[in-house]
Amino acid sequence: MYSIPSLLAILPYPDIDPVAFSVGPLAVHWYGLAYVVGIMLGWYYAKRMVTRADLWPGGTAPMTVEALDDFLVWVAGGVVLGGRIGYILFYDMAAIIDNPIRAIEIWNGGMSFHGGLIGTTIAMILFARRNNVPVWSLFDTVATVAPFGLFFGRLANFINGELWGRIADVPWAFVFPTGGPFARHPSQLYEAALEGIVLFLVLRVMTHHVKALRKPGTVAGVFVCGYALSRIFVEFFREPDAQLGYLAFGWLTMGMVLSLPMLFLGVWAIVRARRATPNS
Repeated sequence: MYSIPSLLAILPYPDIDPVAFSVGPLAVHWYGLAYVVGIMLGWYYAKRMVTRADLWPGGTAPMTVEALDDFLVWVAGGVVLGGRIGYILFYDMAAIIDNPIRAIEIWNGGMSFHGGLIGTTIAMILFARRNNVPVWSLFDTVATVAPFGLFFGRLANFINGELWGRIADVPWAFVFPTGGPFARHPSQLYEAALEGIVLFLVLRVMTHHVKALRKPGTVAGVFVCGYALSRIFVEFFREPDAQLGYLAFGWLTMGMVLSLPMLFLGVWAIVRARRATPNS
């Protein structure tokens, strides 16, 4: 049982302006910068990956650096469009039906990772077919760089004071400006650590030490499983979206429901990769 004094204030929330800087009437938000930095760092890292021919099947990279340059626009579109459409479908449909203009108010709701994943997957399939790139190797490439975007995106959530956690009395809890008077888990930072740092390190070991890129689909499967497990774990500390609440049992959330199929999909991708290339 929580005591009221222990929940009122534990750590002072760093009141950072969500607007990073302004140029005339144009306000650049940390959230937007997080997307840009995540995509650009991922692009740079992916380019380094394709120059390491020894990491790939047969000692040949599946695509050129020039192809990655072209793919940058595709993946950015998939992330943004899929992320926004996914949020509308999974979390905010009732409000959109009442007020359709809300669909383009990206500051009023936000983005969905699961929707962004679907949008990016569609973009990858279309790009691979158009440019004769092995689709599973493209999946692996994007999987290795996805933690960059997740890390910076979760930091931006923390700066914005959104997607905060459940009420807590741990020493590192924060009182968020929009979270009422009680201290809460900084669940955004938990996700940044697990989905960003830890998952990146796991994938780095897989690509550079285990040489898992030689079995196309393995790295993508590990990423999907890693994200699903991280998200399900953090959902026990994260406050569910107000318009949805808990779906069942007093603890089941939409994030868990959407992540569970990802776990099975990731396991299937790993098994498929091992069966497809048993001796490589």
